[in-house]
Amino acid sequence: MEWLVLRIEVLQNLTLFTAAFLLVLLPNGFVAPGLVGLSLSYALSLTATQNFLTRWYSSLSNYIISVERIKQFMHIPSEPPAIVEDMRPPSSWPSKGRIELHALKIRYRPNSPLVLKDITCTFKQGARVGVVGRTGSGKTTLISALFRLVEPASGKILVDGLDICSIGLKDLRLKLSIIPQEPTLFKGSVRTNLDPLGLYSDDDIWKALEKCQLKATISSLPNLLDSSVSDEGENWSAGQRQLFCLGRVLLKRNKILVLDEATASIDSATDAILQRIIRQEFSECTVITVAHRVPTVIDSDMVMVLSYGKLIEYDEPSKLLETNSSFAKLVAEYWSSCRRNSYQDFNKYQQ
Repeated sequence: MEWLVLRIEVLQNLTLFTAAFLLVLLPNGFVAPGLVGLSLSYALSLTATQNFLTRWYSSLSNYIISVERIKQFMHIPSEPPAIVEDMRPPSSWPSKGRIELHALKIRYRPNSPLVLKDITCTFKQGARVGVVGRTGSGKTTLISALFRLVEPASGKILVDGLDICSIGLKDLRLKLSIIPQEPTLFKGSVRTNLDPLGLYSDDDIWKALEKCQLKATISSLPNLLDSSVSDEGENWSAGQRQLFCLGRVLLKRNKILVLDEATASIDSATDAILQRIIRQEFSECTVITVAHRVPTVIDSDMVMVLSYGKLIEYDEPSKLLETNSSFAKLVAEYWSSCRRNSYQDFNKYQQ
């Protein structure tokens, strides 16, 4: 806007100078001197008025954009209710952790293309299921549908025989645990980050910290569980933030745990700790692992392979590796990429 006002002022001054120069060149007596002075005086005031109108119009344009955004927010569909009184699940639900997908179809907006297309399969109770596929295959969308971040266009998701779309969001999400790819910490204390709802005792929190290898670190701090956590957890390392997320799920002890590429941004030592604790503490739970790194899901009980929103393979990894399957191709591509990167790093080191 400032550049526009500057150009307008330059143009106006140039016009005023040209008009004054032409008036000087007119023959004497052609225009009365008083009329000349009045014209120039009004021209100067017109410059200030036009500057004001230009600034006002620019501000109005910005305000109109804000109004348009508010209007868009007003028309965004609201989330389903947190609690549906007539359809509250039992307190012990889910007791098994069995997940069934029946002809599941997902789209993010009405009339938009389907992101998940007719997915039908079953995750048995206590199974470790790996979900793999190339970028854009629908892995994250599947997890979003499980937490009802996006509603199914058609089909059903049953957890222990209960349709998750029939219950409230709070009842659903409190019973599911997730360790996300990007660990999130909030400004507050260690206690409020591990137990934001205040449901557990200090003894339970310390036990969870001991299991996730953070007890020694927290014990060395002067305020212990009341030690501060900055916004986004900036005063903690990436590995420690991931272990905080592990501590949360250890406290909740839900029957269903989702790992959304949880080891993609941490070091190998923290990765080993994470995998070991999950195997020990969640051996009887249904664990769904979404990963790009194929070795993360090699030891899973079942592997789901997605491609462009379609389920193309779902079987034990050992059986898929024996055939010319898409999963076997992903494994071969992964190790080929690792060898290529190692060779390039070796060449750089030699140089």
